[in-house]
Amino acid sequence: MILFNKAMTTNQHMSELKEVILELKNDIQRMVEKQAEIQEDVKKIKEAVYNPDSGLYARLKLLEQWKASTSKIQSAIGMTVVGLAITTIYKAIIGQ
Repeated sequence: MILFNKAMTTNQHMSELKEVILELKNDIQRMVEKQAEIQEDVKKIKEAVYNPDSGLYARLKLLEQWKASTSKIQSAIGMTVVGLAITTIYKAIIGQ
């Protein structure tokens, strides 16, 4: 009777151990799948940021160039308006 209980206990332990090992195996497989997904996501992010033609840095460079050219145009327009205002005031004072 004692031998039967020990054998049954050993079989129960073995089956529990098998279940735990199978759960670990499944968890590891899920981790591998998730890691592959993460790797793919990181690859896409890296491509979106560093792509020389349409990446984030290329867009920022275009935006900075546009800002610089717009600033030059605004300065030219501002100087023209100031020049016209001074000319108008000068003509009003002189009375020509």
